[in-house]
Amino acid sequence: MKALVCTRPGSFEYRDIPDPSPQPQRTIIKTKRVGICGTDLHAYEGTQPYFNYPRILGHELAAEIIQTDAPDFEPGEAVTIIPYFNCGVCIACRSGKPNCCVSLKVCGVHIDGGMAEYLSVPSSALVHADGLDLDELALAEPLAIGAHGVRRAAVKTGEFVLVIGAGPIGLGTMEFARIAGGKVIAMDVNQTRLAFCRDKIGIEYTVDARNDAASQLKDITHGDMPAVVIDATGNLNAINIGFQYLSHGGRYVLIGLQKGDINFGHPEFHKREATLMSSRNATRADFEEVMKALKEKLVDPLTYITHRVSFDQVKDEFPNWLKPENNVIKAVTELP
Repeated sequence: MKALVCTRPGSFEYRDIPDPSPQPQRTIIKTKRVGICGTDLHAYEGTQPYFNYPRILGHELAAEIIQTDAPDFEPGEAVTIIPYFNCGVCIACRSGKPNCCVSLKVCGVHIDGGMAEYLSVPSSALVHADGLDLDELALAEPLAIGAHGVRRAAVKTGEFVLVIGAGPIGLGTMEFARIAGGKVIAMDVNQTRLAFCRDKIGIEYTVDARNDAASQLKDITHGDMPAVVIDATGNLNAINIGFQYLSHGGRYVLIGLQKGDINFGHPEFHKREATLMSSRNATRADFEEVMKALKEKLVDPLTYITHRVSFDQVKDEFPNWLKPENNVIKAVTELP
């Protein structure tokens, strides 16, 4: 079968590799859609933590089952997967947090992913389509990332929730913060993305981070500042500045990931009795929440798709998705 391999930062190569073979408790799927994630872009740039080369990228998948031993699934069925493969026995798994398993293997990050014609995955990772189309299935995973971050934040009705970063993860975070009852504020440096937040997903408040963001937030929140701040940028400077935007008693959730050390003033953080949390991946409960929201039309992620290419075009098109002037929100790869 054909696979697209990221051989080193800035380099892709199409290779012929062996087809996966049947194994107990595993399912062979045929890849139909692959969403391009910030993780993939960072891997291509060489800025992704927990990463080694060469690697087949791709974890936002829609697929068709070829062979399975899962009792509730059958060949020919459309599925997505929960791409975080956990051990099941470590302290995190025993505590109901398989998303941060001690030995976690994320598809397309720690192990080879879905940018190939076929893929073998644990049968326990399968998620039924339940009538959703392939594009929706491919976008379930990034939405689940946002849903998990919102659940970590424990957003309450009427709270101001600042989401920093209006990429696909940020957009999904905004959607689920709103579903939770929050009054959502979108922050970015990209005016096109802020306009998208207003016009496509109905975010009432938007803030240009380059223009005295703190004053804008004080005006919006009537001087209180946001009770919840969620970073979806993975940008070290944005993360560090985000501490300044917290209300007293506020919660700061980091969905975005970067390689550096976080720096913030202890006295300012302490006097707020603020809470700092990371949010890693998602759980099956988050996927179930996303699938329910998609079926009830509470979220329409198809509006996120701005670029679509065939599998044979990915190598040439991928570098263009890193260029801000191309206004990429979500790129999707189609396989026959």
